[in-house]
Amino acid sequence: MHGKQPWELLLMRRPGGADFAPDAYVFPGGAVHADDSEWADPIAATAVRELFEEVGILLARRKGRFARAADCERIRALLAKGQTFGEALGTLSLEPANDRLVPFARWVTPALLRRRFDARFFLARLPAGQAVHPQAGEVVDWMWINPAKALTDPAITLVYATRSVLESVAGHADASALFSRARREGEGPTVEPRLVQTAEGWEIVR
Repeated sequence: MHGKQPWELLLMRRPGGADFAPDAYVFPGGAVHADDSEWADPIAATAVRELFEEVGILLARRKGRFARAADCERIRALLAKGQTFGEALGTLSLEPANDRLVPFARWVTPALLRRRFDARFFLARLPAGQAVHPQAGEVVDWMWINPAKALTDPAITLVYATRSVLESVAGHADASALFSRARREGEGPTVEPRLVQTAEGWEIVR
C-alpha cells in the first residue's frame, strides 16, 4: 500500500476467463506451491512469491539492503530462463522479507461451496524504488485506490471477501494507524462466513 494521504491499496483485476473471481478486482494472491514449503514460513513465502509474480513487487532483502527495481528486473530475467522463484532469490543472494508482511485476517470459505479457500490476508508497504509490473495474462488491470472509493465506485466489481476487507480498513485515516492495529491483533481474526437460504435465495452471512 501507499502511505500517502489519503492512503491507497493496490487492487488488480482478474481476466474474464479466470477460474477465480473473473473480471473482479482483488488483492494479489494465490495458492501455496511445493517450492514454498522449502522456506521456514510457507504461507509468508507464498505471499511474497505471489505478490512478485502477479504485480512485480518484491519483498526481499540482501544483507539488510532492501530489493530495488534492478533486483526485480534480474528476478524476472531468471524466471524467464526457467529458475523457480526461490532459486532466483538464491542466485541474487536475496531472502524473503517476511517481517514486512503484517498478518491482518484469515478467511475460510463456506462449507457448502464446491471450491473452498483458506486465505490469509497481509498488509505490506510498497518498497521504495519499486513499481507495479503486472503479469500478462493474469492481470488485465490494476489501480492504487483509497478503500472508501473502491467500495463506492460502480465500475469496480468486488467479491464478498475483498469487499469485506475493504470495509474493515476504510475507516482508518492513515496507513500507520492500520498497521498498528494489525500488529496489536497478532494473527488477526479468522472469518468463516456461512451460506444461508432466505426467501430471496442463498445469502452469505458472517
